[in-house]
Amino acid sequence: MDIIVEYSLPILAALLLIIFYLGLPDLHSCALDRAGGRRLDRVDAALMAGISLVYACVAFWNLGDTQGPESFVNMEQRSATVELEESGARELMLYSGVGIGEYSIEFSADGENYSPLASFSQTHGEVLKWNSVELEGGLPAGYLRISATGNVWLGELVARDGEGNIIPASSNEAALTDEQELCPGEQTFMNSSYFDEIYHARTAWENLNGVYPYEITHPPLGKEIIALGILIFGMTPFGWRFSGTLFGVLMLPIMYVFLKKLFGGRTAPAAGTMVFAADFMHFVQTRIATIDTYAVFFILLMYLFMYLFFTENKLRYLALSGLFFGLGAASKWTCLYAGAGLAVIWAWYWIKNARRGIKAFLKNCGFCLAFFVLLPCVIYYLSYIPYAQARGGLPLLSMDYLRMVLDNQEYMFNYHSTIEATHPYSSRWYQWIFDIRPILYYLQYLPEGMRSSFGAFVNPALCWGGFIGLFALGYLAIGRRDQRAAFILLGYLAQLLPWVFVARLTFEYHYFPCTLFLALTMGYVFNMMELNCRRGKTYAWSFALGCLALFALFHPALSGAPVDNAAATKLLGWLPSWPF
Repeated sequence: MDIIVEYSLPILAALLLIIFYLGLPDLHSCALDRAGGRRLDRVDAALMAGISLVYACVAFWNLGDTQGPESFVNMEQRSATVELEESGARELMLYSGVGIGEYSIEFSADGENYSPLASFSQTHGEVLKWNSVELEGGLPAGYLRISATGNVWLGELVARDGEGNIIPASSNEAALTDEQELCPGEQTFMNSSYFDEIYHARTAWENLNGVYPYEITHPPLGKEIIALGILIFGMTPFGWRFSGTLFGVLMLPIMYVFLKKLFGGRTAPAAGTMVFAADFMHFVQTRIATIDTYAVFFILLMYLFMYLFFTENKLRYLALSGLFFGLGAASKWTCLYAGAGLAVIWAWYWIKNARRGIKAFLKNCGFCLAFFVLLPCVIYYLSYIPYAQARGGLPLLSMDYLRMVLDNQEYMFNYHSTIEATHPYSSRWYQWIFDIRPILYYLQYLPEGMRSSFGAFVNPALCWGGFIGLFALGYLAIGRRDQRAAFILLGYLAQLLPWVFVARLTFEYHYFPCTLFLALTMGYVFNMMELNCRRGKTYAWSFALGCLALFALFHPALSGAPVDNAAATKLLGWLPSWPF
């Protein structure tokens, strides 16, 4: 009985899923398609805009501070002096820029005779963060001298008294004391980087400032897209998270169009898009400045246009699919898995259309070589321009540029194939499909029993409901040779199956591309229910509203909003492996 009470919410969710799928029609004889209705109209435009606007308001709220230190000093093998105009300093707050090295801090009452005071080690994990250095006792008014070893950049140095008040200061390096008022009370996700932002947001800044990047384990394009947000909003948490959040918003109208082209009507497109908008992974992963968002965005587009080519036989759609494949591959190598899925679908298309003859097939092969090989290679090659600029401006068509690109491919392959690491929130592919082990990105305990935290995992309704739906699609694809079901299933398997053979460290967020196809799967289920069940629309909208209800329930664990620690653990810790 205690177990039932403790796990009442997941048990209730499972029961509701069972009730939902009891409404599924007989797959052997149900109607699968409707006549026409796949053109978008004003109502569709209003639905897309409405869902996207509401989501955008939620996603951009509390995304990160819009102000922060943006002027940095390269402290490599140099010293800077800071004059404290008042006594009582008990803490130094350092806003670390990029680089790895050691700081030594000395104090002098007269500006001439210095004695050691403190030190700080800036590792790769401390970049783009407000870091605290405690001081023993209260310093009198005087001078600080900060020296560094290693190629480190420092954005700000702030002295505070025991009550957190900022002590007025000035420096011979004006950039170190020009933004004192921006010093926060403490380090949080709102004012500092977290998780892999220490790599990707950093690389975006390095690309903008002609510094050869520290993180070169992924292709460059994703970090260059992050840099666009920084160009608009500055080197602030909001700035480096803006592009990903915007792309997360843009996924919604694309998902609506995809569902509309697949199923027509309005229930499947609107309810399916709402389900995707309410997905935890989609929300959390697009609000962190990492490159996965861009890979998933381009995967969605490449599959949409491949489907349009598959059904309408227009070469412009095939060309667009190749274009977005190229952009995706230049963002993250996982898009190559998606490309393999596209290749299977393209081969299936020609098996289905073999009557068109060998000449048409060879002509289309040449077209694909241009748009799925040559164009992606050009995009990929050009994405390394910031690297070349950091190397003194290597000419684009030089052997040095080519060697730089090829050397990076070798480095990336060796890194990902030989990496040996552990992480407390790592997980394997078979755990992703059941939401067994979310990855916790951020956790901060607050006064009065409160906490702020968030992690990445899939909305349980979509994760579990979509996985059940895949079996229905498998039956329809094999038993009734339904092409739409096979298309969605192939897309899902192309993103999941490669991870079965990957032995390196993996995380729940690697399942993010699969959520696209889980949402399309639910759209298929909604469509079948609408066409074959008297209350089919009710089933579909009930599922979508259930996803929204779960999103509202888990919002504190997705956004970092302060919440009572004990209550949240009891309410949101559905499984022992969920760190909420």
